[in-house]
Amino acid sequence: MSEAVFENLRLADEGGYQYTLANSKTNHTGKLKPEDTKPVMGMAAEAMEAWLNASGITSGPLFRRINKAGRLGEEALTGTAIRDIVKARCTLAGVGEDFSAHSLRSGFVTEAGRQNMPLQETMAMTGHRSMDVVSGYFRAGAAQVSPVARMMDPKK
Repeated sequence: MSEAVFENLRLADEGGYQYTLANSKTNHTGKLKPEDTKPVMGMAAEAMEAWLNASGITSGPLFRRINKAGRLGEEALTGTAIRDIVKARCTLAGVGEDFSAHSLRSGFVTEAGRQNMPLQETMAMTGHRSMDVVSGYFRAGAAQVSPVARMMDPKK
């Protein structure tokens, strides 16, 4: 998988950004399709804008190392560095460190299920192609908030 680069980020007409995934887990060819463009909206767009303003990045890798002196590097963060950052942040949040990039993707799907988001729209965001794969995560989240889970409760 290739690194995220500034050149694939565009301002969106409706506010926020659009990011084009040139290569991803579900697209190894590099041939772009409409579903390879992902919206970066709301709080994610605000965070991206804050990062771009603070870092001054105008080309190249979007996510880079910051050294102990506070200087921004030129090279993209490695997969290992991203994993370590995710684990450290999870530990600081009190949820342990048993997380990975896959945990973020599956957690996104689980939360979409909890919030009763449409499965097809969730799959469009994550790039899942198989309904079988994504539906397990989705149902796990949706089951917790489903009226079916409480159908035996007394009516109020």
